[in-house]
Amino acid sequence: MKTVTLSTLKAYKQAGETFSCLTAYDASFAHAASQAGIDVLLVGDSLGMVLQGHNSTLPVTMEDIIYHTRCAARGKGHSLLMVDLPFMSNISTERLLVDAGALMRAGAELVKLEGEAWMAEGIRELTRRGVPVCAHLGLTPQTVHQLGGYKVQGRDAANAERIINDAKVLADAGAAVILLECVPASLGKAVTEALDVPVIGIGAGPDTDGQILVMHDVLGVTHGRTPRFVKNFMAEADSIQTAFQHYHEAVKNRTFPASEHCF
Repeated sequence: MKTVTLSTLKAYKQAGETFSCLTAYDASFAHAASQAGIDVLLVGDSLGMVLQGHNSTLPVTMEDIIYHTRCAARGKGHSLLMVDLPFMSNISTERLLVDAGALMRAGAELVKLEGEAWMAEGIRELTRRGVPVCAHLGLTPQTVHQLGGYKVQGRDAANAERIINDAKVLADAGAAVILLECVPASLGKAVTEALDVPVIGIGAGPDTDGQILVMHDVLGVTHGRTPRFVKNFMAEADSIQTAFQHYHEAVKNRTFPASEHCF
């Protein structure tokens, strides 16, 4: 399989082809996902919940992310490796640059950060220094307490318009990719059509350029309430490798997400 780069994702968008993304936190699962064809791997701060047992992503530290980035980088194969900047990395542009640099040295090929239009300056400075950025909009887990819980965002016209405008501002500032989480399918489609850069969705409908899920959700080992946008691909698979392949193929064929996974 050819190595996936940002140019690959842009070519997918231009051709109207979708691409698959999945979280991975160590070398073994990164290798399995890559062998299954997954285009983009994410070392997500979701590790705070699925690996460490916290009830949010906030306790995850830079040291945690760096450790798991190094592990995943050793097994990522052809896949593009995206990595989350943890809570409060955006406290200042200087801190943002230092933390992003540390992730790139650990093996990241694309850094993801949460925020709205106000993150444009930080994205601009990262881009100037050769750090590719994915801007995360919609439901941003690092602000879960401010949002009042894990709730769908952009349901009303005003907030939907704000998210579209934020996406445009951040793309104009240099964001190479936009990730949308937990928004109505109509908004996912609107943002995707409004931008030239690839848009990845999780609970954002079937019309985004790429789809991402947390690996543990794909394998059906998530504790607590299962989000609507999740599908257990392990239920009809005889191995983890097969489950990953089924997920990848369902994304590529646009059979996932289906209507029952959308808002």
